[in-house]
Amino acid sequence: MIKNYFKTAFRNVLRHKGHAAINVSGLAVGIAACILLFIVIQYELNYDKFQPNYKQIARIVTVDKYPDGDEYNPGVPYPMADALRAEFPQMMFGNLYASYGSQVTVLGNNTSKVSADKKFIESTGIFFADPDFFKVFHFDWLSGSPELLAEPNQTVLTQKMAEKYFGNWQSAVGQFIKLDNIITLKVAGILKDVPAHTDLPLAVITSYVTIKHNDGYGYTTDWGSTSSNQQVYMLLPRNTSVTSMNSQLDAFAKRHNDGVRRERRSHFLQPLSDLHFDNRFGNLGDHVTTRSTLWTLSLIGVFIMIMACINFINLSTAQAVNRSKEIGIRKVLGSNRRNLFWQMMGETAIVVFVSLVIAAAIAQLCLPFIKHIDSIEEPLNVFTAQTLLFLLIIAVAVTIFSGLYPSLIVSGFNPMMALKNKITSASIGGISLRRGLVVTQFAISQVLIIGTIVAVSQMSFVQNADLGFNKNAVFVLSTNADSVARARQLSFKQDLLQIPGVQSASFSSDVPSSDNNWGTNFAFDHRPDEKFTLYLKWADEDYLKTFGLELLAGHNVPPGDTISQVLINETLVKKLGLKNPQEAIGHEIRLGSQRNPWKTIAGVVKDFKTNSLREEIRPTLIATRKNFYSVTSVKIRSNNLAATRDAITKAWDRTYPEYAANNYFMDESINNFYRQEEQLSLLYKIFAGIALFISCLGLYGLVSFMAVQRTKEIGIRKVLGASIGNIVYLFSKEFTLLILVAFLLAAPLAWYMMSNWLSNFAYRISMGVSVFGLAIVLSVFIAWITVGYKSVKAALANPVKSLRTE
Repeated sequence: MIKNYFKTAFRNVLRHKGHAAINVSGLAVGIAACILLFIVIQYELNYDKFQPNYKQIARIVTVDKYPDGDEYNPGVPYPMADALRAEFPQMMFGNLYASYGSQVTVLGNNTSKVSADKKFIESTGIFFADPDFFKVFHFDWLSGSPELLAEPNQTVLTQKMAEKYFGNWQSAVGQFIKLDNIITLKVAGILKDVPAHTDLPLAVITSYVTIKHNDGYGYTTDWGSTSSNQQVYMLLPRNTSVTSMNSQLDAFAKRHNDGVRRERRSHFLQPLSDLHFDNRFGNLGDHVTTRSTLWTLSLIGVFIMIMACINFINLSTAQAVNRSKEIGIRKVLGSNRRNLFWQMMGETAIVVFVSLVIAAAIAQLCLPFIKHIDSIEEPLNVFTAQTLLFLLIIAVAVTIFSGLYPSLIVSGFNPMMALKNKITSASIGGISLRRGLVVTQFAISQVLIIGTIVAVSQMSFVQNADLGFNKNAVFVLSTNADSVARARQLSFKQDLLQIPGVQSASFSSDVPSSDNNWGTNFAFDHRPDEKFTLYLKWADEDYLKTFGLELLAGHNVPPGDTISQVLINETLVKKLGLKNPQEAIGHEIRLGSQRNPWKTIAGVVKDFKTNSLREEIRPTLIATRKNFYSVTSVKIRSNNLAATRDAITKAWDRTYPEYAANNYFMDESINNFYRQEEQLSLLYKIFAGIALFISCLGLYGLVSFMAVQRTKEIGIRKVLGASIGNIVYLFSKEFTLLILVAFLLAAPLAWYMMSNWLSNFAYRISMGVSVFGLAIVLSVFIAWITVGYKSVKAALANPVKSLRTE
């Protein structure tokens, strides 16, 4: 019996090839989109879940409470780990320090020889850890053990890095590398490669005790210095709650902080399960994804699938009228409602199965392009156990959702009415249903269209926003700020200025706009410490000239190696309660401890964007301090960028032969701020296109069906004088009205969703009437094109032939 159901169903599918092709196309594209979204979401949700103690691991983070808002920091003071171990001996804490953009020089067996082709800049993955870190986290060791990290100048490489530096990991053990041209390290162990979906992308792990004996990484016993690079992780005992531990950390913070810091600072636990999804703190991996983003992706997948199923229901109920005689004959010959129901469901299952196969092939072909919508670089595969299970669930759900209603309708036909050809769209309730389904489809499409318009407009605004400085044609080179590099800076600057294409050059700790948030407590005009953080940028006297920063009052800082006078920005002037920039000139400011000397404010700089446009401009101070200059910024004339860049790189190699050139253009760095927003914008474009494709596919199918059903009516209208325009209008008016109704439903939802997304930006566009107007015009235009072809074809048909059609 079941075999007969499917055989009959298969024949019916072949008999109605056009109807089946439209359904298969819509379902295949929809399912393929859902597969890709499932793979992305599953990948993001599985970050660090390979850790055996995943649910018990937490990071200790810092929050400083100020009157105008809280400031969150993933780091803690340097001496905190040792203090925690002393006060909570029954608990396990792992110390971790991250270094970004470090240089690794491969020395091999000869510690005194540096090979020019063995220098590598590692943007991430360079860490300092203690043995206890590997008691909190579990990683597999190919050689060595965590205990070796108790000794200074010992390092561990992952298998991938060992092969990169030494050819194979077995020969790497016992050899030497140099880190940042500061520390010579012995390779004492090898770790198995860390999975890619982790927020702890270990590559080179050096003993933490090494930085305690080295000045190059900022280690200090001062509790007032908190760096996001310095982090502590905790293995929470099974009988200890997060709430009780947070209370103990509050008391701990009060014991170890003094003055105003005791009142405003606290620490709490951030579970490992939140690291990848909490954008207040960031993480040590390549990106943060919020759970709301994953929910948005999930909803898009559900919407796309619903639209594909709506197509099937629409076309199947419409096509049911043409099959009324077939159903009537089957009932007369003895088929009951159950037999017919399962036959219809069998047809649905065949269409869904074919769609599923095609969808899996489309998804597999599209997988290499996922990196453009998410930061996934490792190879992925559709045919995994989890994805195949998801496909099975999709197949069952789509078959039931798509096939249930049409099957119930068709199997319930009255045989007498069916044989007399009295079954119409109206008699099966199909007209009102199809109208509702078309409205649903276009409402979903318009939500995605509005989302696309808003996302694209915001990203255009971001790219063209006035940052308050000149980001174009600024070539940036960075290195560590050690004594060797500093000693050669003057001669390097002189070489740079001799290059014809170079306009100016500046040394600094940081470029104007970056993710660097070096902050400190401070006092102004001999008052008590202010109740907000001051952010610092150390730079020489050419910083303003190189980046085109505008001086509003006073004068530039004089040349010098240490702080003598300082510059502040407009935001700081306002937060200090001063009426205008000129009023700040000559006043004094003190950074950090009360023991530090007061410095005179020499000038006020016009506000520039210190971070991304997601954040408000921060109160900032600029001063000379050569010990922290690790960035060289070179302003280039734009007429010959490539040649000038090459000349700068050669000058670098001459001055710093032992340093690899870590360089980039400033505008590229700014664009990297918004990589995830660009990806989301691209995602909206893709899925708005898919939604429109599926909607138009269904619309085309319905218009095709209507054209056949109304062949005689069209012939009579033409005989009575109707023009082609009248016929096209006949087909278009109802769908245009339905699209307008869909817009009324879509607009509030789209406004709510995109307002939430825009709230992530301190500087953003406003969603005016034009955004919604463009969406509705685009939807109607595309629908007219879809309907127009079939309408014109029907209108051009010979009315004589139309009137002869039964």
